[in-house]
Amino acid sequence: MIKDVNVENVNQQRGEKSIFKGKKPSQIIRKENLEALQRPVLLHLVHGKVKEFYSYQNEPVAIENLKRGLASLFQMQLSSGTTNEVDISGDCKVTYQAHQDKVIKIKALDSCKTERSGFTTLNPVLGVTSKATSVTTYKIEDSFVVAVFAEEIHALKLNFLQTIAGKILSKQKLELKTTEAGPRLMPGKQVAAIIKAVDSKYTAIPIVGQVFESECKGCPSLSEHWQSIRKHLQPDNLSKAEAVRSFLTFIKHLRTAKKEEILQILKAENKEVLPQLVDAVTSAQTPDSLDAILDFLDFKSDSSIILQERFLYACGFASHPDEELLRALISKFRGSFGSNDIRESVMIIIGALVRKLCQNEGCKLKGVVEAKKLILGGLEKAEKKEDITMYLLALKNARLPEGIPLLLKYAETGEGSISHLATTTLQRYDAPFITDEVKKTMNRIYHQNHKVHEKTVRTTAATIILNNNPSYMEVKNILLSIGELPKEMNKYMLSMVQDILRFEMPASKMVRRVLKEMFAHNYDRFSKSGSSSAYTGYIERSPHSASTYSLDILYSGSGILRRSNLNIFKYVRKNPLHSIQVVIEAQGLETLIAATPDEGEENLDSYAGLSALLFDVQLRPVTFFNGYSDLMSKMLSASSDPMSVVKGLILLIDHSQELQLQSGLKANMDVQGGLAIDISGSMEFSLWYRESKTRVKNRVAVVITGDITVDSSFVKAGLEIGAETEGGFEFISTVQFSQYPFLVCLQMDRDGVPYRQFETKYERLSTGRGYVSRKRKESLVAGSEFPLHQENSEMCKAVFPPQPESSSSGWF
Repeated sequence: MIKDVNVENVNQQRGEKSIFKGKKPSQIIRKENLEALQRPVLLHLVHGKVKEFYSYQNEPVAIENLKRGLASLFQMQLSSGTTNEVDISGDCKVTYQAHQDKVIKIKALDSCKTERSGFTTLNPVLGVTSKATSVTTYKIEDSFVVAVFAEEIHALKLNFLQTIAGKILSKQKLELKTTEAGPRLMPGKQVAAIIKAVDSKYTAIPIVGQVFESECKGCPSLSEHWQSIRKHLQPDNLSKAEAVRSFLTFIKHLRTAKKEEILQILKAENKEVLPQLVDAVTSAQTPDSLDAILDFLDFKSDSSIILQERFLYACGFASHPDEELLRALISKFRGSFGSNDIRESVMIIIGALVRKLCQNEGCKLKGVVEAKKLILGGLEKAEKKEDITMYLLALKNARLPEGIPLLLKYAETGEGSISHLATTTLQRYDAPFITDEVKKTMNRIYHQNHKVHEKTVRTTAATIILNNNPSYMEVKNILLSIGELPKEMNKYMLSMVQDILRFEMPASKMVRRVLKEMFAHNYDRFSKSGSSSAYTGYIERSPHSASTYSLDILYSGSGILRRSNLNIFKYVRKNPLHSIQVVIEAQGLETLIAATPDEGEENLDSYAGLSALLFDVQLRPVTFFNGYSDLMSKMLSASSDPMSVVKGLILLIDHSQELQLQSGLKANMDVQGGLAIDISGSMEFSLWYRESKTRVKNRVAVVITGDITVDSSFVKAGLEIGAETEGGFEFISTVQFSQYPFLVCLQMDRDGVPYRQFETKYERLSTGRGYVSRKRKESLVAGSEFPLHQENSEMCKAVFPPQPESSSSGWF
């Protein structure tokens, strides 16, 4: 029985600011709750373990949980050992350590089996690290327990930004004060009969903590909340942190909304804000939000392609997708489409979902098995080039080991673009899957043992070999080939080898070993001229994490861009995240300047396009032009405006954890991170000035929020932490091919980045009284200069004026 209840603030320094100051317990807890709290509970103990927990029916769940927390302290044993116990935390593994004057009970909280909602981002870079401990000490004197001290700690931190962190510390203390006579023993054969004799209102209820929801007073409806934030989600505001913050808060609202409420808002919104609303509804990832968006979108129509694509991209970036989402996309794929581009995007995103579900031990789910058959069977039977490309892109996302034999076939025997896509797909596989058989095929492609291949295919094959534990002979043969390759490919391979050495990549030891021999390391081989390049550098580096960028550019012998490949990786304790990849490819443009194509590229159609990979998800490539007539019409009519590759709001970090503390209190730990992103690219080509220019522009706004709360239903305490930033970079490559060697300028600009961090601590009574403490820190991260090449040439400076200090440029 709990008597003489009092509520105090743990932090005695609050003084006059204490939310309990001047209030009686009945005013804090509320009269009906206080009466329930003081009503006795009965425990049926057998050898120190709680067999049954008896309480009145229909008491407030939050109050019953406080009693459960107290009752759980009475569960103990005097001997050392490990066992399983059921208490307020669930069915948990506990270890007892018996000493002369005390017994220590350590509860493994991660082993507790209990029904609690929650999810997390699977990627270790974007995920969180949480740690929980529970230790209870029983002090013993003369075989009596005279005191119990329990301490439970839950800590959380975001892996890549460790300032987003928080901790919950929960303590219980039970001390023996006096001993006096209690009620007389009641004899009986059945426990149930004894309980009924004590009070017929008692009933056996679980000792495991039960879920309760605190009443939200004055909270806006979904429609009201949307109206208050929609102005921040106008297209012109998407580069601001406020847009992302509004996006994150709206997702929380959507997760408690019904399908009808969501549909009502979707149908009433205008076309400017609708794409952002689709991003939010899809990112909510609830059954109601999925049903609403699928009812709203008509894939048979070509009038809402932008909305369909935004839905699909949000599915691809889903933080914790389920089988139902995958099944929904499979069903859509088997239906009819108003746009072939959307059909292609559906299959590509199916591949991304397969990968995520397999990472979460869902590879054997029926939906995943069905999707695998769809991808692999489709690739095996596909005859049209467009279908082969679609299934290869899906496999590039799914990375199914069983797809490797098909990839090897297309890589070695497929025509140019198909062969290149198959090799870049193999490049995405983890090292254990790049077997000797795969490397033998890559060696045959690079050295052209069976057929002539395009430069883009050969260089990708060489990259796969060098990035996956190359043998001495593999490195030796690649080095010996330099000098026998087409001009620009010579220079590219030389730059790649130098980059491996300079950046100390894993293959650098083997390369150095081979270079000790004069036949491989000589002036003739290492003095090859050209403009193609490969370079890797650090954006930021710390003992805990690092960000790297790499840029490789391959030109044709006539000076026209063949491939530009920009990659940004984030590493946290060696766990990688492929944040961004932007590839611009061009081919078959030599006839425009009456130049001779390189070997194996004599019959290529004119083509230029852009392919993007974002946060480990391959997106549908974008075509600038395809075919000579398309090229000429766009050269005569097109402006230099960039083409959007991906634009929208993405839920990047999504962690939610509901905790039952041993004390009986409920706790929640939530972390969300979102970004607004706009990646665009363009390719300009001037016959008059004999100049080509490619641009890749990336604008982002990022917001991360963490919310840790402890709730007793009548009082709530919390910590809100957040960080936000806005920024972007632009990469420009300019080539003048009026002479050879042609002049090239590479520029990479990164603007100054504002960084803001917030912390709010609060305590609030259910009656409305509260305490709030806020902190804010702002800083400006200056724009950085990134080297883009290892060489400089004064000759280029005469043609292209040097760039301002805010940009980085490499001239060669």
